[in-house]
Amino acid sequence: MKHNLVVLYDYYGSLLTDNQQRIFEDTYFNDYSLAEISEINNVSRNAIHKQLKSIEEKLSLYEDQLGLLKKREEIIKAIKDDNLISKIDHLI
Repeated sequence: MKHNLVVLYDYYGSLLTDNQQRIFEDTYFNDYSLAEISEINNVSRNAIHKQLKSIEEKLSLYEDQLGLLKKREEIIKAIKDDNLISKIDHLI
């Protein structure tokens, strides 16, 4: 099950190294290209590409093992009050 990586990052980003967090944030939040990130980090574009793939796999692995997003979705499905669901989604 492929999850939105940004949502997974919200849940599990703190489990990544500082460098992994910077690369993810530069890619997904700052909209930097791989070339720009590689220049900032003084490594090859291919190294950044490999690192980014590794980060994406780790985030998916954390969800597979810990299941926080899945548990959240199950709780929301169990709630029958649409107003309450809307409030929860707004908070999250």
